Amino acid sequence: MPYLSKIALNPRRRAAVTLLSSPHRLHAAILSGLAEQPVTERVLWRLDSNTQHRADILVLTESRPSWAHLVDEAGWPGADGGAPLIADYTPLLERLAHGREFSFRLTANPVQNVPRPSRPSEEQAARLKEGADNGSRHRGFRVAHRTAAQQLEWLLKRCERHGFTIPDAITTPSAPGFHTENQDLSAGPAVTIVSREILRFRKRPDGPRVTLSTATFEGRLRVTDPDTLRASLLGGIGPAKGYGQGLLTLAPLRTSEAEHA
Repeated sequence: MPYLSKIALNPRRRAAVTLLSSPHRLHAAILSGLAEQPVTERVLWRLDSNTQHRADILVLTESRPSWAHLVDEAGWPGADGGAPLIADYTPLLERLAHGREFSFRLTANPVQNVPRPSRPSEEQAARLKEGADNGSRHRGFRVAHRTAAQQLEWLLKRCERHGFTIPDAITTPSAPGFHTENQDLSAGPAVTIVSREILRFRKRPDGPRVTLSTATFEGRLRVTDPDTLRASLLGGIGPAKGYGQGLLTLAPLRTSEAEHA
């Protein structure tokens, strides 16, 4: 049975600062919340806010977790609103039906595969050097899409394979008397990039630096294949899932969105 959790961290606590500064450390702390060790199940997570006052972590697990260690060390133990929320994810998965629409949020690492990066990261440079030293052929490299237009195109090209489409947004009609015969109420796909970040961290102090280019998308989607979308919700979208990327979450449409759907 899958569970979706929400854990509030206190960014002013030293342990929280340490975790929030490294997706690698935060991932390890999240895995510590599962009783079966070593962890073999798929775990997806996302940092939904990281402000001076609060950082919310969403986590999707296959088994029921315990977040007592995160709350005690880096959260708000005993405070109102400090307890983590853990909800059964099955009811939402069962509500998926062909043609139904939802609001969605996704933080992802949009990338493309290339034979050789033009500006290799430290990790990629190390791979290139290793291949040159031993004469072996290296695999292709994942290179980040860096512009908002590229990142948006990356998502739009992958919708169908993940069981949904993104319908066109609808603009508000002109006031009476200002309507034109050829007025187009379509405003393009109903999705917006609400934040973009470059994450840089190391898995270990002496290791190469990992660089991730991330984008957070919000919008409206329409279900085209419920089974495929369920798999995408549980398995994530795109690479770098261990570093807080790929968790797609759904919510009911707001009243105004539902009226136009």
